[in-house]
Amino acid sequence: MTDKYHKTWNAETACVHAGYERGTAEQGLNTPIVTSTAFDYSRDDQVRYPRYMNTPNHRVVANRIAALEGAEAAFVTASGMGAVSAVFLGLMKPGDHAILLDGLYGGTTDLIEGLLKPYGFEFSTWDGNPVSLASLVQENTKLAWVESPTNPLLRVIDLEATAEILRERDIVSVVDNTFATPILQQPIKLGFDLVMHSATKYFSGHSDLLSGAVAGSEELIARIRPQAVRLGSSLNGQDLYLLERSLKTLALRVERQSANAAAVAEWLEARENIARVYYPGLEADAGHGIAARQMRAFGGMLGFRLGDAVSPDRFLRKLELITPAVSLAGVESTICQPSRTSHAKLAPEARDALGIDDRLMRLSVGIERVEDLIADLEQAVEAGV
Repeated sequence: MTDKYHKTWNAETACVHAGYERGTAEQGLNTPIVTSTAFDYSRDDQVRYPRYMNTPNHRVVANRIAALEGAEAAFVTASGMGAVSAVFLGLMKPGDHAILLDGLYGGTTDLIEGLLKPYGFEFSTWDGNPVSLASLVQENTKLAWVESPTNPLLRVIDLEATAEILRERDIVSVVDNTFATPILQQPIKLGFDLVMHSATKYFSGHSDLLSGAVAGSEELIARIRPQAVRLGSSLNGQDLYLLERSLKTLALRVERQSANAAAVAEWLEARENIARVYYPGLEADAGHGIAARQMRAFGGMLGFRLGDAVSPDRFLRKLELITPAVSLAGVESTICQPSRTSHAKLAPEARDALGIDDRLMRLSVGIERVEDLIADLEQAVEAGV
């Protein structure tokens, strides 16, 4: 695969073809699954080993993700947190400082609070306003980490403005692009240095695979990859095959999920017993203007807060089609309370400051017929009163 394909193919085509290497497995259209953990090193200049992320399956999937993100290079890890850990440990050392967007995914926050801070890494919290970002920069600041849209409140960050401020100060900019996916948003084209994904989510899309990914320049990926290798955060051939299979339908799934979510968000916004809806596709949403500028559509994730008259427990029990479940972005619609799942490890005062309580629901909208999803929500809300 040459660079011209990365630059000229549209995302829908790149999902299916980018990274594929012709001439393997009797001309089959699927990449062969390499199950070996031992390779003959005498006929090749490169020592191959799955933990080094350099098998044919690793290479094909990484090249596809790089193409989708408009990046020079990428690598795949065994989980989203494997990718997060590799970035921090690859670009920082004890005594270094990083800027973090307020309200990051709970797992990222747990890594920082539970491991990195005790080992001497330093952090400041940013409110997401580009005006205040420069004031947080210190002499030892190495990177800034953001999400957009955020999990679970769907806040939108002005990525282009953020990247410009950080680039002027020679600080590596990193964005968790899990919710948007490269189908809807390409942060590297907006000036970001690195893009991270919990590939468990939309990249996998079928609730059956744990994985992560990082994409960026050759230079930065070369700095980060050794830490992923040392952490042992690598996928086997079978899982890499599943990930490549899933990426082929990424664009189709995300387009349908985004359309469904937009319809559900509009319906929820009009309901009497829904106190608030968090979705950047709504014109009333604070991030709508920025999202409309930097995203192609608004994604398949939304949040909403039940009104005081609705019992959260009864509402969840009465759902028949939408399943209360951990994780997100599968073809099936799922729902959860972040206070009890993704952000359960946060201190209660931190959750309160973010507005994450048991009434807040995070809805991952699937590919079902949207009228069926709305009917299920309607009967569950009514039963919860």
